[in-house]
Amino acid sequence: MIVNKCHRALSAQTSLRQRLNGVITTWNRCLTGSMSREPEGPIIMTEIPGPQSRSLLQELNAIQQASSVQFFADYEKSSGNYIMDVDGNALLDVYMQISSMPLGYNHPAMLAALADPVNQKIIANRPALGVFPGKNWPNRLRNILLNKEVAPTGLSHITTMMCGSCSNENAFKNIFIWYAEKQRQGKPFTKDEIESCMINQIPGSPRYSIMSFKGGFHGRTLACLSTTHSKYIHKIDIPAFDWPIASFPEYKYPLEENVQENQMEDKRCLAEVEELFEKYNNEKKVPVAGVIIEPIQSEGGDNHASPEFFQELQRITRKHGAALLIDEVQTGGGPTGKMWCHEHFNLDTPPDVMTFSKKMQLGGYYHSKDFKPRQSYRVFNTWMGDPSKVILLEAILEIIKRENLLDRVIRVGDYMLKHLMDIQKEHSSIISSMRGRGTFIAFNCTSPEMRDTIIKRFTVKGIQVGGCGNRAVRLRPALTFTERHADIFLDALRSVLKE
Repeated sequence: MIVNKCHRALSAQTSLRQRLNGVITTWNRCLTGSMSREPEGPIIMTEIPGPQSRSLLQELNAIQQASSVQFFADYEKSSGNYIMDVDGNALLDVYMQISSMPLGYNHPAMLAALADPVNQKIIANRPALGVFPGKNWPNRLRNILLNKEVAPTGLSHITTMMCGSCSNENAFKNIFIWYAEKQRQGKPFTKDEIESCMINQIPGSPRYSIMSFKGGFHGRTLACLSTTHSKYIHKIDIPAFDWPIASFPEYKYPLEENVQENQMEDKRCLAEVEELFEKYNNEKKVPVAGVIIEPIQSEGGDNHASPEFFQELQRITRKHGAALLIDEVQTGGGPTGKMWCHEHFNLDTPPDVMTFSKKMQLGGYYHSKDFKPRQSYRVFNTWMGDPSKVILLEAILEIIKRENLLDRVIRVGDYMLKHLMDIQKEHSSIISSMRGRGTFIAFNCTSPEMRDTIIKRFTVKGIQVGGCGNRAVRLRPALTFTERHADIFLDALRSVLKE
């Protein structure tokens, strides 16, 4: 009855923006028990995974491959920066569903958006957006995803998708279409092109390529896997394209003590990019239509590169007539202190294409007008995104703006890095290469085994963190993460390292 009253109170107002001022108080009254407030700190009732998690895992493993499951969550009881499991354990979540939960669990603004009867009908009637979009779809794209505070400067067009992999996969198609149109010089398709493409032969199926980087991760669909180079288990047994793979800079830390060496590393990798353009364009006759790169290689080990590296990469790509695709699937949505990580790099012009997902709730890519196909159905699928996720995204963006969460990310990130650097000095025989932008932070361990041990010991202390690369621990907290949460994590790290 209480929840129904709250639903009626919220639905009496029409605009999410108008509701947000009162929504926190309203929903705190509506929610009861552990849903309404974060725990004061981690709560450990059993080992993790506990008996209920182990039982559920046995059930799930009987019907699918489930060995990656760490524990089963109780999402009704999870709150804010804490994830609850089915055995009653509450863990401070510094990983947030692989960097995809911007406001933490059960945020009242998101629950309020879902309680709105107008939004419920949008959710219940999911459209095939490519053919039957709702009447408000253009306006919602313009006001939410193309809002000047959200969209990357200079990119005026957007194509929505479901996830990060399908965003990159379809962005490749846009790039290939754009590149082929340049070669065709505006002429119509020939009979030979139309017939040959149906049997996967040239000229209708041209031999173009996408350049990627060692250590990169861009998804697990077929073309994306050809540009993914982080772990063998993603790729083994899967056919792949013979596309160019360049070296990503491997920096020495601390950065301020290794400026010359790291500048030389930039030059080495950029020279390799130039060589690969020449090799594939001229020798192998498989022209490079585009280059895909992450602002920070996330799955591959949280590998950073300098603004100067990205600036020169853009110039090289442009010189060779290829497109630059920046993959912001994991870095986008604010965790580095800016909406998009590449905004830290002061590029001469925007990237040609920029993909997103995770914190943005749905997938998609921004692009310039030149990358918009002239014919319909060239980039198409049934759903082409999800209006229900845009409802959640609108609530998220309102809270980011209202609570200045990007400023908080910078402040809390600086606070964490300062203390992490001090901890690293005390325990340099175990951890090293502390690095980060905002709260997008990682450090290396002496070995893969040491990294896995540290992550397990964090779990015992009620802290959920993640690993990446061969030996890195990565932090992916929500944008609502504060200094108080940071102190809990830092105390746990000190304890783990002393042990």
